[in-house]
Amino acid sequence: MEASEIVVGLDIGTTKIAAIVGQRNEIGKIEILGFGRSESIGVKRGVVANIDDTVRSIVNAVKEADSRSDITVATVNVGIAGQHIKSIQYHGSSIRSNSEVEINQTDIETLTESMFKLAMNPGEEIIDVIPQEYTVDGERGIKHPKGMLGHQLEADFHIITGQTMAARNIVKCIKKAGLEVDSMLLEPLASAEAVLSEEEKEAGVALVDIGGGTTDIAIFHDNIIRHTAVIPFGGDIVTEDIKEGCTIIKKHAEDLKVKFGSALASENRDEEVVAIPGLRGRPPKEITLRNLASIIQARMEEIIEHIYFEIKNSGFEKKLIAGIVLTGGGAQLRHISQLTEFITGMDTRIGYPNEHLAPGVPEEMASPAYATGVGLVIIGLQRLEKEAEKKDKPQVKAKKPPRGSFLDVIKKFFEEDNLT
Repeated sequence: MEASEIVVGLDIGTTKIAAIVGQRNEIGKIEILGFGRSESIGVKRGVVANIDDTVRSIVNAVKEADSRSDITVATVNVGIAGQHIKSIQYHGSSIRSNSEVEINQTDIETLTESMFKLAMNPGEEIIDVIPQEYTVDGERGIKHPKGMLGHQLEADFHIITGQTMAARNIVKCIKKAGLEVDSMLLEPLASAEAVLSEEEKEAGVALVDIGGGTTDIAIFHDNIIRHTAVIPFGGDIVTEDIKEGCTIIKKHAEDLKVKFGSALASENRDEEVVAIPGLRGRPPKEITLRNLASIIQARMEEIIEHIYFEIKNSGFEKKLIAGIVLTGGGAQLRHISQLTEFITGMDTRIGYPNEHLAPGVPEEMASPAYATGVGLVIIGLQRLEKEAEKKDKPQVKAKKPPRGSFLDVIKKFFEEDNLT
C-alpha cells in the first residue's frame, strides 16, 4: 500500500480552531504532517458570530499548520455543528421500470437524491441524507440491495438539516482566509469516525462530543447511524458558572477548570485549597477544590441529563451494548466518565483518536479535544479513496445528472453572487 494523498481537516469550534494536515501511510494509519491551533474568538455555540474574527483565527491556525508541515494548505475539509443542526427520520420509496433487471448503484443513488427534494422550513437546507436500511418488494432489513431483483425499492433515511446561512457564513470565512472548501461534514460523525470501533457501532453506542459551546450526540446501532442531536451547552457554560460562583475573571475560571476541575465533589477534600491571584494589588482569593467541584458537578449533571434524554428519545437506550463514549475537550474533565455512569447507568469510556494515528505523532493529537479534526482527515481520505475506486470501475450513466450536494449549493451561491 502506498502513502495516500494529503488531506486537511479544519475544526471550527467555539473554543479553538484547529487545522490538521494528514495522510494515510503504507500500513493504513494516519500520519499527522502538521497541525495548527488558534483561539476561536468569532464563534458562539458552533455558529459564526463575527466574520472578521473567525477569518483571523482560521488564518492563524492554517499558518501554523503550514509551517509545521512544510505544505501550503489550499483546500480543507470543514466540520459543521451548532444548535441549528437537526435530524429527522424519513421513509422513501421508488418504483423500478423493469423488475427483471438487477438493482444497481444508480437506482440506489436516485432514491437517495430524491430525499433532497423534501420540503424544508424557510432558511433550512438538507445537509446530508444517510441511508439506513433498504426494503425490496416488502423484504425489510436489507443493508446492500445492489444486485437484487425487485419492483419496489424502499429505504429508511436519516436526514440531517441545518440553517443555510450558518453554512454560508462558514464557507465565506474560509474563502476570506484564502482557502477552498473540499467537503463539509457533520462534526459528531467526524468525531465518531476517529474514536469509535466498528464493533462498538455494531453493538450499539452513543458518541457524545462535549465541545466548548455545544454537546453533539450521534447514536449508532447495527453499524447504522440512528440518531443525532445537538445540546446547546458545553464546557464554556461550566467556565461561566465557576466565574460567577467564585467571583473571579473568566481566564482564571478556565485555568481552574482545566488544572483542578473535577465532575465529582465527593472526590475532593475541603482542606485542598487553590489560591487565585488578586486583581491590581488585591489579596489572593482562596477556593477549596471541593467547592469548585460542586459548581462543576451541578452543571455537568444538567448536561448529562440532557444527553440521557436524547438517548432515551432515540428509542435505542436498551440496545446500546457499548454504552457511551465521551470525547471532545469537555471529556478531559476528571471523573466525568464516573458521573456519566452514575446518572445514566450505562458503561462509559473516554474516546481518544490515537487508534487511527501512526506511531510518533505529536502527543497532543491523541487528545479527545482533537477527535473532530482527526475524524475530518479520516473521512476526507475515505472520500478520496472512493473517488479513486470509481475512476477505476466502468460507470453506469445516470438518466439525469445528480443533484448537487449541500456544499455544491452553497458554492453556487457564492459564484452567482460573486461573493468572496
